Amino acid sequence: MKLSRRGVLKGAAALGSLWAVRCAATKEGQTAPAEAARTSPPRGGSKRILILGGTGFLGPQLVEAARARGHTVTLFNRGKTRPQLFPDVEKLHGDRDPRNGEGLKALEGRGWDAVIDTSGYVPRIVRASAELLAPNVGHYVFISTISVYKELPRPGMDESSPLATVSDPTNEDVRENYGALKALCEQAAEAAFPGRATLIRPGLIVGPDDPTQRFTYWPVRVAQGGEVLAPGNGSDSAQFIDVRDLAEWAILTVESRDVGTFNATGPDKPLTMKGLLEACKQASTSDATFTWTDAAFLEKQNVRAWMDMPVWVTPGGELAGMSAVSNARAVARGLRFRPTVDTARDTLAWFNGLPPERQVELRKRAGLTPEREREVLAAWHQQQAGTAQAR
Repeated sequence: MKLSRRGVLKGAAALGSLWAVRCAATKEGQTAPAEAARTSPPRGGSKRILILGGTGFLGPQLVEAARARGHTVTLFNRGKTRPQLFPDVEKLHGDRDPRNGEGLKALEGRGWDAVIDTSGYVPRIVRASAELLAPNVGHYVFISTISVYKELPRPGMDESSPLATVSDPTNEDVRENYGALKALCEQAAEAAFPGRATLIRPGLIVGPDDPTQRFTYWPVRVAQGGEVLAPGNGSDSAQFIDVRDLAEWAILTVESRDVGTFNATGPDKPLTMKGLLEACKQASTSDATFTWTDAAFLEKQNVRAWMDMPVWVTPGGELAGMSAVSNARAVARGLRFRPTVDTARDTLAWFNGLPPERQVELRKRAGLTPEREREVLAAWHQQQAGTAQAR
């Protein structure tokens, strides 16, 4: 069950994390971040915003957030992913890779106040779009990832931490070199837009429409009630960002033209795995109980951190800092987070509204099957009983 950087990145790709970024109630007396963003006037007036992608997971939320604040949106994509979305939004079709078909031709000679790049994974391809747009676009916002960091062994790492590298920068194997290639994509955007680029490095992106099950597993499993296998002792850190909070803040960076590099993951106050699971329980009002099992036992049972136990990373391991990255810079620039219970509730409601066959397909992407969970729980109770007898 040892959690390696390579294993996480390859596993994330297999779950659809690359596609996820491209693609698909508040506390009493408080105003939700989303509501506050929509009711306050846009800073700097209405903007013309080009989104590279826009029809998958983060993209639609960017469109909604931008339009809610009075901005005009244009989408550029291949027209293959959910083309029925946003019939009243201008859509330009082409390919990010200039070597394919007409490539970026639809963007030639066009101008926008800002571009948000949600679909850049290969430096050559990001460079092509950034250089083409630079003369006629004022601001480039690149959606990157915390996977750009060379290492994530300790909590509190910030934007100055060393970045991952690849020995051959022409190697475009995204599955093998995801973090390093994203780091080079950042450099390509900065080179084309010096002093006019914003690099946003999200952690785990979650919420309604998430195609990966990387967070959804927990609100869905907890809602079913009963005894729930839980990793660690409950005190391990958990970090993620609701896709709607990420989208709304990205639009605010366009309005204020905040440039620089920002880790965009949350929440703003430390959250533990126990806090996460309790929020899921509150969201569904289930009768779930949590059986916390230590990392050594889970390793013996071949229960993998992050994949079988989503969100959780092994404490003290080489990626222990992955769930405790500093977001202080982004928070200081206005990044806000809705309550975890709201994210859990909305994610559960979205999942429950899916067709049964879609639910079955998503359940295969992360987390444990009910049968496997029962097996592991039985082994844990057997071990605990043996320990008690030995005393």
